[in-house]
Amino acid sequence: MNNKRLLIVVISVLLFFVAIAGKLFYIQIIRSDDLKYYAQRQQTYVEKVKAERGCIYDRDGNLLVYNKSDVSLFADVRMMKDRDKEIVAKKLSDIFGRSESYYLNILNKEKRNACLERKIPKEKALLLKDFKANGFYTENDETRVYEYGSLASHVLGYVNSEYVGQDGIEKSFNKYLCGEDGSMLIHRNARGEIITVEEQATKPAIPGNNVCLTINKSYQIILEEELKNGLAQFGGNSATGILMDPNTGEILALANKDDYDPNCYWKVNDTVRRNKALTDIYEPGSTFKCISMAALLDLNLCHPNEKVFTENGAYKFKNVMIKDSHKGGWTTVKGVIEESSNIGMAKLIQRIKSEDFYRYARGFGFGNITSIKLPAENKGILKNPSVWSEVNKATMSYGYSVQVTPLQMVTAYSALVNGGFLYEPQLVKRQTDIDNNVLFENKPVLVRRVISKHTSDIIRDFLVGVVEEGTAKAIKIEGLKMGGKTGTSMQFLNGKYSKEHYFTSYVGFFPADNPKIVGLILVNAPVNGKYGGTVAAPIFKNVAQRIMKTDSKDILKSAPVDKSNSNGNKIPVSYAKNTNKTPAQSVTKLLSDEKCLTKHTMPDLRKYTGRDAIIALSKLGVQYKVRGFGKVISQSIEPGQKISNKTICEVYCEDKKITGASIY
Repeated sequence: MNNKRLLIVVISVLLFFVAIAGKLFYIQIIRSDDLKYYAQRQQTYVEKVKAERGCIYDRDGNLLVYNKSDVSLFADVRMMKDRDKEIVAKKLSDIFGRSESYYLNILNKEKRNACLERKIPKEKALLLKDFKANGFYTENDETRVYEYGSLASHVLGYVNSEYVGQDGIEKSFNKYLCGEDGSMLIHRNARGEIITVEEQATKPAIPGNNVCLTINKSYQIILEEELKNGLAQFGGNSATGILMDPNTGEILALANKDDYDPNCYWKVNDTVRRNKALTDIYEPGSTFKCISMAALLDLNLCHPNEKVFTENGAYKFKNVMIKDSHKGGWTTVKGVIEESSNIGMAKLIQRIKSEDFYRYARGFGFGNITSIKLPAENKGILKNPSVWSEVNKATMSYGYSVQVTPLQMVTAYSALVNGGFLYEPQLVKRQTDIDNNVLFENKPVLVRRVISKHTSDIIRDFLVGVVEEGTAKAIKIEGLKMGGKTGTSMQFLNGKYSKEHYFTSYVGFFPADNPKIVGLILVNAPVNGKYGGTVAAPIFKNVAQRIMKTDSKDILKSAPVDKSNSNGNKIPVSYAKNTNKTPAQSVTKLLSDEKCLTKHTMPDLRKYTGRDAIIALSKLGVQYKVRGFGKVISQSIEPGQKISNKTICEVYCEDKKITGASIY
C-alpha cells in the first residue's frame, strides 16, 4: 500500500514537472516571438517628435505668424484607481481653478485616454513638473498664433487641428512650412513612467522653413482699414482691394472685407474665408476700356487726338442701344477714356479684328490663371472669338461679355503702365531656415510683353487725364500726380441685368511719371452710390494719401519722362513727334558730330533710322535697348545730356504712320 502511494506521488510530481516544462517550452520556444513583441510594446514605444512649423514674416521682417509652445494634459484611465483619479483631480483643481468634480467626471466618463486640459501655457505646465500619478501624462501641443488677428487673413490662411495648412500661404507652402517630424525610442515601466530614452535610436525633428512675404504690413493695415471705412460709408456686400508693384508683380497688400481671425477660423463660414480677390469673377465695366484701347493703339488703329462722335449719349448698334452716363458730342480718343464713353469705345473697337482683340485680351492674362501661389484661383471667362457676335465684341470693349478676377485686373493694369510687361503676381519673397539662412529667393517672373512702351506711355497719359480732367477728378491729391480708371457694371442677377446692384471699381497708380504702386478697389453692390468715381475711387484716394504719409520718400522717387512742347505744356516723350522734315540722315554725319564725341553727350537720334541709331550708340560706347522698327520717334535720354559707358538708352521706333480719320 505504501509503495502504491509513493508511486502515485512520484508520478504526480513527474507529471507536474512535465507540465511546467511543456508550458516553458510553449512560452520560450513556440510563442517566444509573439510574447517578446508584446513585452517590447509595453515597455518601449516610439514617440513622434513634432517638427516646429516655420514662421511667416512680411517683406520688412515683421513677424506675422509664429508658434506658441503649449502643453496638453492627459490620463490613461486604464492605469488609474479611484484614489489616483482623486489625486489628479485635486492637483489640477488647485492649479486651474476648476472644481474637482469637473475632472472626476472626465476621468470616469472615458474608458481609455482622457484629455483633462488642452493647450495650457508652458509656464503653467511647469507647476506640474514634479507631479506624478498613475496614468497621468503630458504632451507638447503647439499653438499657431496669428499675431495681428484678422490682418491679411486671406493671404495667410490657417491650420487645422492637425496643424496642416488649410488655406492661403499656409496651404500653398505647407510642405515647406511643416518641416520633417522626428522620433525617439522610450523605455518605460509598468506604470507608464519613462525610464530612459535611447539616444542612438532618436531622430531629431527638422524645423520647417520660414516664409517671407511680399506684403507690406503698413500698407496692409491701411488697405484693410480703408476698405472697412468704405463699406461703412457706402454700404455693400463686400469689398476687395489689392496693391501691387507694377515693376515686379509683387503684391504689397491684398484684402477682402469681411475677413476673419485665423486664430479661431471655425467661427465663420466658407463664404467669409473665401479669397474673393482671386476666386470671384465680375464684369469689370469701364476699367476694361483701357485694355481695348491698348490693343487699338498698339496696332496703330487710332490716334490720341482724332475725333469720335459719341451720339449725345445714346447710340443704336445692331438693334442694341448703347448708352453713356452723360450726353456728349465730339471727343478725342483720349477723351473716350477720360470721359468713359461706352459709345466711343464701341465705335473704335470695330476697327480691330476679333481675333486680334482676343489675342490682346488673352495676352493681358484674361481667361487664364495668373499662377499666383494661392489655392482656388479662378481663370475668369473670356470666350473664343468664334462665338462672338458683333454686339458681344462691342459690349466687351467697355467691360461686359467678359468676366475677370480682381487679381487679373490689377495685374493687367500693371502691364498697361509699366512699359507693357506682364509679370506673374508674387506673394513670397524668400524662404529661410531656422538660422535665417536664405534657402530660396523669388525673382520677378516675366510672362510676356503685351504692348510696346510707346503704347504704354500713351495709356498712362490717358489715365492721368482721367484724374486730372475726367471721371476721377474729384480724387486729385495735391503734391501727388496719379492716374487711374473708374468702372461701373450692372450685376447679372436672376437672368437679367439689375439696375439696383452694381460692381463699382477703380484701378489707379502713383506716382504717374514712374508708377511704384498699382491698386484696385472693388465694392460689391454699394448702397450709397453706384459709380466707380464716387464709391471706389475715394477709397483708393484715402489709401494713397495714407501711404504717402507712411512712405513718401520712396514713393516720390521718380524718373522724369516728360518734356515741354512749344507752348510750355508737358507731354510724354513718346508723344513727341519728329517735326524735323529733313530726310533721315546717314550715321556718318552723326558720328562726325564733334560735340557728341568730344564732350560725351547724347546726340539727337530722332533724325535717323533705328539701325543707324544702334551703330551710333555702339560707337559712342552707350548701352541701348531698341523697341519697335523703322525711324526713331523718341529716346529715353534727351539730346545734350552727359553719357558714359554705363549709360543705358532706350530707343523707340515706328515704321507706320498713325492715321487720323474721324469716326462718324
